[in-house]
Amino acid sequence: MLLPVIAGVDGSPESLAAAEWAAREAVRRGRPLHLVHAWNWQAGRPDGEPAGAAQRHLARRALRAAEDRVRGSAPGLRTTDEQVGGPATAALLRAAERAELLVLGSRGLSAFAGLLVGSVALGVIARAPVPVVLVRAGEEADGHPRADGGGPSARTGPLDVVLGIDLADPCDEVLAFAFEAARLRGARLRVVHAWQPASAIGLGSGDIGLLGAPSQAGEWRQFLSAVLRVWRDKYPEVEVLETVVRGRASAALVRAASAAGLLVVGRRTADRPTLPRTGPVTHAAVQHVRCPLAVVPHP
Repeated sequence: MLLPVIAGVDGSPESLAAAEWAAREAVRRGRPLHLVHAWNWQAGRPDGEPAGAAQRHLARRALRAAEDRVRGSAPGLRTTDEQVGGPATAALLRAAERAELLVLGSRGLSAFAGLLVGSVALGVIARAPVPVVLVRAGEEADGHPRADGGGPSARTGPLDVVLGIDLADPCDEVLAFAFEAARLRGARLRVVHAWQPASAIGLGSGDIGLLGAPSQAGEWRQFLSAVLRVWRDKYPEVEVLETVVRGRASAALVRAASAAGLLVVGRRTADRPTLPRTGPVTHAAVQHVRCPLAVVPHP
């Protein structure tokens, strides 16, 4: 049985955008789509009534709105839905255990303030065992620039998939997700590594940090090319652009993602398992990147 793409919906514009994005991704991957709405029961009421009845009504209305949105963007897609009770974060994490991919909406403030992601989305990203994609309302249609009428523009190709890579720990799970995402979209893959000059403390003989800045950049470019060589061979149809920049990784990724259709970053699961966290670079991307963002867990 194929694992579905799962979208969490709550009736908000962001969750409807997430459902639409998830539907298109399910079509690309040949997977079914499963819509999940989580609602909290009210303690102290017998059988959760009448609060439970009202919540179930609102849940059904949110699911119906998402189903209508899905039918418009991916007619014929096999879709199921589910209402689950309990805290939303815990419910979505349980759903993720039987998902290929989990898609959630991000709530935006403005272009100046960036994204303010709710505690539910942050809690899910920090703990989910599968990749989680955050989508905000009003994103480009299907990874293409919008035409004047609001739909996808036929004048240009798909927007780039951008991958943020840490060459100190290039993880296969994150690389595989990014290359496959680019292949499915027929898009270019832009791989970005940001470096900063190391201090003299802790450097050993032969370390890159002993070189001058131009030489350091050249060494990082060679290292990046070496890491990507096997993936280029595996995905010959994907055009890869290699970018090495000096500066903070979070700032470099936010800039690179400004014209992207999807940004892919990793989240380490092995560190401090009792206190799940996203890490500073991923957290910055979650808060400020405006395009869809995929957070891929890895050991």
